[in-house]
Amino acid sequence: MIQNTIRYISIDDNPVDLLILKEYASIFPFLQHAGSFSTPAEGLAGIDTLHPDLVFLDIEMSGQTGLDILRALKGKVPIAIFITSHPEFALEGFELSALDYILKPLTAERFSHTARRIEEYWDMKQKAISYQVLFEKESLTIKEGHNHIKLSQQDIIYLEAMQDYTKVVTDKKSYLTLSTLTDFLANLSPENFLRIHRSYAVAVQKIKEVHTRQLICGNNTIPIGKTYKSAIHQLKIG
Repeated sequence: MIQNTIRYISIDDNPVDLLILKEYASIFPFLQHAGSFSTPAEGLAGIDTLHPDLVFLDIEMSGQTGLDILRALKGKVPIAIFITSHPEFALEGFELSALDYILKPLTAERFSHTARRIEEYWDMKQKAISYQVLFEKESLTIKEGHNHIKLSQQDIIYLEAMQDYTKVVTDKKSYLTLSTLTDFLANLSPENFLRIHRSYAVAVQKIKEVHTRQLICGNNTIPIGKTYKSAIHQLKIG
């Protein structure tokens, strides 16, 4: 049975930030608030009691950090997202398989982007669209049950890391594959794909415009990570 709602809790020692998150989340009917907690200990106890599908975590809190909490959970919660004032922990957050890493102050626009990502990931996961992928020289084959879908590398617009999965985006369809973004980039032609963010890699030939903080790839706007800017702005587009 497919679960259409995502039950979430939030753990943050700032009560105002907890209220702002709850307000923004209430706009999205599929997000169901299960609890808010102001200390790591209360949050961990809440997780054991409420068994949420999603946890929003601050990083710097008294007693334990959000990173400590996520390590302690060991996969108990399917989706974890950090909301923090500390950009320096982003790499560690993604290494712990966080779906997203949001910098405070949280805005409605930024949360809307995250909410769409949560919904898409959850929908794919619930429908068990988790494909095996086989890499070949100029193509890849995605196994969907007994079906085999062969894609040319030229069909791919961009790749998006979603925890332990990678979403492969083409003009016609998106596929969630049980393979990491790092694995994809190790197996695809390096001259054809460029990592532009911890969560995104794009097909170089599909890039239309490059801006300061984002680029246009196909018809998609994709963020550029700070550590990847220099390589991207050396590209010759057009």
